Amino acid sequence: MVPFFNNNKEQLQLDKNNIPKHIAIIMDGNGRWAAKRALPKKAGHRAGAKTLENISQAAINLGIEHLTVYAFSTENWKRSEEEVKGIMDLLREYLKTYIDRAKKDNVRVHIIGDITRLDKDIQQQIVELEGLTKDKTGMNLHIALNYGGRDELLRAIRKVSQDVVKGKYKAEEIGEKELEQYLDTKEIPDPELLIRTSGEERISNFLLWQIAYSELSFSEKLWPDFTEYDLQQAIYQYQNRERRFGGRK
Repeated sequence: MVPFFNNNKEQLQLDKNNIPKHIAIIMDGNGRWAAKRALPKKAGHRAGAKTLENISQAAINLGIEHLTVYAFSTENWKRSEEEVKGIMDLLREYLKTYIDRAKKDNVRVHIIGDITRLDKDIQQQIVELEGLTKDKTGMNLHIALNYGGRDELLRAIRKVSQDVVKGKYKAEEIGEKELEQYLDTKEIPDPELLIRTSGEERISNFLLWQIAYSELSFSEKLWPDFTEYDLQQAIYQYQNRERRFGGRK
C-alpha cells in the first residue's frame, strides 16, 4: 500500500499493484470556473491546460501507462466563434509547448479524432508532435481532438465496409477484434477507469465502444480545480469496487 495525503493531512491508502493501466478523463468545467471568477472563457481553458500538465505528471508518478483526455469534441463546434477561436489558439500554444519539451520528456503523445477539420497549421503540429514522440517509452498521452464516439464508430464502419467490398474480409468475418483495428484507439487497452469533473454525470459521446466495462467516477470539482489528490481518490474508489464484467463471483 502507498499512502497519499491531501492538504488537510488526510491519509489515503492506494494499492500500488492495482493501479489502472488506462484512465480516461472528461475535463469538464473550464467555462464555469472562469465565470465564477468573472474571467473570459479563455482564462478557464488556460487554467484547464495547466491542470492537464499537473495531472499528467501525477499519472506518470502513479505508473499509469495510458491517459486519454477529452480536449475538444465534435459537438464543441456549436460553441461561440469567439470561444472556439480561443480554444484553437490555446491548442496551438499547447502543441508548441509539447513539441519543445518532446526531446526531454519521455511521454508519447497520440491524437485521436478526425483532425481533418482542424486548421492546417494545427494538423502539421500534430503530425510533428506524434513523430517526435512515437518512440518514447514512458506514459502514453492520448488527446481527443474533434473527437466523438459516434463519429469514430461511423468512420470505422465506413473503412471496414470498404475493405469488405475490396475482398479483404467477408462480412460474417467481422467481429469485435476486427472492428477495433479501425478505431482511433487500435492497439490501446480499454480504460479501466473514466473520470468526469464538474458534477455532470454523463458520457457525452466519449469513447462509447471502449468504456463498455469501465468504472465511472464523477467529481464535483471543476476541471481547473482538480488535483493530484482528487485523481488518487478516484483510483481509491476504483480499487474498492468489484469488477465482474457481466459475470458473477
